[in-house]
Amino acid sequence: MDLHELIARGEGEALEFKQKTTHPHRISRTLVSLANTRGGQVLVGVDDAGRILGVRDAEEELFVLRDAAANYIAPPLAGLHFHEVEEEGRTVLIVTVPESPRKPHRAQVAPNDWRGYVRVRDASVQTSGLTEKVLERQQPESRFEQIPLNKQELAVIDYLKTHPRITLAQFMKLVNFGKRRAYQTLIKLVLHGYIRHHDKEKEPYYTV
Repeated sequence: MDLHELIARGEGEALEFKQKTTHPHRISRTLVSLANTRGGQVLVGVDDAGRILGVRDAEEELFVLRDAAANYIAPPLAGLHFHEVEEEGRTVLIVTVPESPRKPHRAQVAPNDWRGYVRVRDASVQTSGLTEKVLERQQPESRFEQIPLNKQELAVIDYLKTHPRITLAQFMKLVNFGKRRAYQTLIKLVLHGYIRHHDKEKEPYYTV
């Protein structure tokens, strides 16, 4: 796929635009979120609007990316692939991040502060302890066996096709369940890899 086709797809679960990498702390979150999800690509030298600005020094960008993968991610991220593309006299780096067989990875966001991330649509979102436990079991070669879902469980999946997230309260209202039953339903879906649990904000929420 050429660069213009990639950019035309827009940012999403498997694609991120970065004007430049600036610091290993910052880029490590993006690399971790892709490796912890289904892999993807980072276009360095492309701004959020999809304009090709190019990088000033491709070698410097590569150094920061390799440094991030080796020293700012635990366990270190292997298997990154770098491809330089020249477009209108500008250089764009296409960084391919494979889905990792060693999940969950964490990114160092500050000294002695390591955090896990996954991709949710076009954002890198911090994981909860529960999501990390699921990631440990969810390696690329052993995806979860999909279980038959009942009407209420399918209602969550359908809701999340058109909404970015759902909370416990929203789900209780959606299917008219009490708190305990609603929570058990959501956790069952998390444990079988259908949805993800996030608890870093005031109110926990779920995403696909």
